[in-house]
Amino acid sequence: MSQTLPPLNALRAFESAARLESFSAAANELFVTHGAVSKQIKQLEEWLGVQLFDRTGGRVKLTDTGWRYLVQVQDGFDLIANATAQLKEPTRQRRLVINSTPTLAMHWLLPHMAEFQQQYPDVELRLMTSDRDIGRLDAPFDIAIRRGPGDWPGYIAKPFLEERELPLCSPALLKRLPLLRPADLANHTLLYADTRPAAWQRWLTLAGVPELKPAATQQFDHFYLALQAAMDGLGITLGPLPMMQGEIDAGRLVVPLAGPVAPLRGYCWIVPRLAMDDPAIGAFCQWLEDVAARLQGGGLRMST
Repeated sequence: MSQTLPPLNALRAFESAARLESFSAAANELFVTHGAVSKQIKQLEEWLGVQLFDRTGGRVKLTDTGWRYLVQVQDGFDLIANATAQLKEPTRQRRLVINSTPTLAMHWLLPHMAEFQQQYPDVELRLMTSDRDIGRLDAPFDIAIRRGPGDWPGYIAKPFLEERELPLCSPALLKRLPLLRPADLANHTLLYADTRPAAWQRWLTLAGVPELKPAATQQFDHFYLALQAAMDGLGITLGPLPMMQGEIDAGRLVVPLAGPVAPLRGYCWIVPRLAMDDPAIGAFCQWLEDVAARLQGGGLRMST
């Protein structure tokens, strides 16, 4: 077996440089010199007989072959890390690292996680949030949650949560400025998020008022800030359902218009292919599907 493995130090240097997209950053992470990283990666490329990085203009960039190789190498490192952790601390709880997008984590996943913990008290959940593509995450994970479907080589993925989008606002705002039909949005402030730049135009087109000019607009760099602004009465946002159903049930948000309903890309769970047989991972993925099916089967509740 050892004869088929590439030099392991070179492999570690490659994974670090590829993940950080920098030989210098990899050198700092590994506490070696830039020259040492460059030499190890060159050694690996010669051993493999392929080019892993393009080196132009003083910058490095992974080749297509390099990207495919990185996915498999990270899978291997993740398996070694998990096996080592379980061997060193066999009496500890099984830990699952969940990497989710921030908005879904705050408004959908966290409110339901206690249910999973009650069903599986021996499994410890560590929740991390990121909007980055899973191939560019800085830390390993057991299960990722992203909008999909996507191109995730080396992983198994399955859709579990469908979403649709409707205007949302605070009850107090609706009392001050009624909203009975889409055209009434001309009297309101529309809240935009950089992460969903085309959402309002898509919805206004579906509503038959594509040329509508609101009284004002307000821009935020992330969607969860626009949601908070809506709860604070600053304007109208487009919110995903059933993710925001908890805020509606709590009376912090209302759905002023019954439609139209704009479909969104749903969410998928994503698991490294080699880890799919892990019972704890399988249990969490099944739990995600069960909760989503139960909530979606309940239908939309407009307000409390």
